[in-house]
Amino acid sequence: MTADLPIVCIPGLGCSARLYAEQIPQLWSVGPVTIAQHRNHDSIDAIARSILASAPARFALIGLSMGGYLSFEILRQAPERVVRLALLDTSARPDAPEQTESRRAHMRLAEQGRMAQLSETLFARLVHPARRHDEPLREVFRLMMEETGAAGFIRQQRAIIARPDSRPSLGHIRCPTLVVVGDADELTPPALAAEMAEGIDGARLLTVPQCGHLCTLERPRPVTDALMDLLRG
Repeated sequence: MTADLPIVCIPGLGCSARLYAEQIPQLWSVGPVTIAQHRNHDSIDAIARSILASAPARFALIGLSMGGYLSFEILRQAPERVVRLALLDTSARPDAPEQTESRRAHMRLAEQGRMAQLSETLFARLVHPARRHDEPLREVFRLMMEETGAAGFIRQQRAIIARPDSRPSLGHIRCPTLVVVGDADELTPPALAAEMAEGIDGARLLTVPQCGHLCTLERPRPVTDALMDLLRG
């Protein structure tokens, strides 16, 4: 594309702008980059409306994990405003009962002020097994959780628990779409990425090797390259 294309990036649960730190410099070469704020409401509908209220008239949308859940809602509310779409390590499915049970346990830890313990617990599941002792990466995640805060984390979990099933709306997505997943993503595994890619006409699926759930931080180079291909296409 020749004209600037504004880009809106939505972080995942417990994540902040740091999630896209490795991508922002190159994304900025395409157009202005906004990192959406998603800590202040406790429903997917309300968060999506708040993002749309401050977003450009038309934009490319990038969402990782919870950011993907919000991307689906943004597309339901204002499909004509999304020019390009990237769904990273996410799912179109609603919360399963066992997932909701786990989320409620994590919310209790947050309510008790045990965010440091919660950060450690989540980190072990989020990253590729080979990265579980990666101290710089662990510190980035700890800082993101700190920036999200206990109250923000609890609101995010409430929104995620009540999110709708987005599978019926996959066929309505008309913009060029990229689906990315880490090959060792435990939370939203490759089969769920394939389900989304198959449901969206013309979507490209990229499986990133040696990567868990935080693909933008774990394997930034191939993820950034794929995003740039999408945005410049």
